[in-house]
Amino acid sequence: MTTLYVKEQGALVRRTGERLLVTKEKEVLEDIPILHVDQVVVMGNVQLTTPAVALLLQKDVDVVFLSSRGRFRGRLVTTGSRFAVLRHAQLRLLNDEVATLAIAKAVVEGKLANQAALLQQQGQSEQPGDAGVLRQGAVLIGRAQQQARRTTDVDTLRGYEGAAGAAYFGALKTLIPQDWGFAKRIYHPPPDPVNALLSLGYTLLLKDMTAAVQLVGLDPYLGFFHVMDYGRPSLTLDLVEPFRPLVDAMVLRVIANNAITRNDFEAEERNGQPGVVLNDAALQRYLKDYEALMNARVLYPGTSSYTPHRRCLELQAREVAQV
Repeated sequence: MTTLYVKEQGALVRRTGERLLVTKEKEVLEDIPILHVDQVVVMGNVQLTTPAVALLLQKDVDVVFLSSRGRFRGRLVTTGSRFAVLRHAQLRLLNDEVATLAIAKAVVEGKLANQAALLQQQGQSEQPGDAGVLRQGAVLIGRAQQQARRTTDVDTLRGYEGAAGAAYFGALKTLIPQDWGFAKRIYHPPPDPVNALLSLGYTLLLKDMTAAVQLVGLDPYLGFFHVMDYGRPSLTLDLVEPFRPLVDAMVLRVIANNAITRNDFEAEERNGQPGVVLNDAALQRYLKDYEALMNARVLYPGTSSYTPHRRCLELQAREVAQV
């Protein structure tokens, strides 16, 4: 899958035949055949011409709109889902408490297993003291897993998932230099560089999982683990959970390799609260790292072939559709 990021402020995306041409004033920034594009991510003040929009819709290319700093705004859709039978079955399944709990447990099981695996992997290369903290974090997550398997309602399951998350990030922070200012996971707005990197990575992951869910034909708003609410893509949030440690590991790598430094962030106030965001140059590097992560191939469970991470998102959504 090829994702075209258009983030040059003031750029114009237009159609020339069966190609997308991205220009700013008289400079050509991108010239790519529509055949090679599966997703276009428009960031900030970027314009799309009507012929370009028509071509993107005709070719079923996913178009996502983010702010210039990576906050999700929306996406371009056609007439909606054609998968009436599948969505009817999804809606009916939500009335089955036993089935709903089973799917929610599978979501949490996948997330906690991957969190524990990341801590164990990181602990193999750390000093004895830090390795002990990581091992203890993995043990606490394992206990939460056992409790989650035995629970009989989704609300209690959410409590065990939250407890595991606290243990996970409590251990993970030992891998991050103290001068980065990371104490715990804080969402809106991210007050420190690490939280900003995590939030941006999760936003990118969410837009890719939403594309996978829509491709398969499921309703992204009808989830099993996350509470359903107006405007909340509960199913997408469900399916993202087991993949979040991928972003966590990427953030650890870019910090350890100095691909992103503390000097790459700028202060930004949001809703009256202070926060930080990546500057433009660092954002470009981060997007490249994210795309490399999504294109990296892994052995998908139950298969004998190596599959890109982005394709794994779709396979996960297809498993839910089979249910």
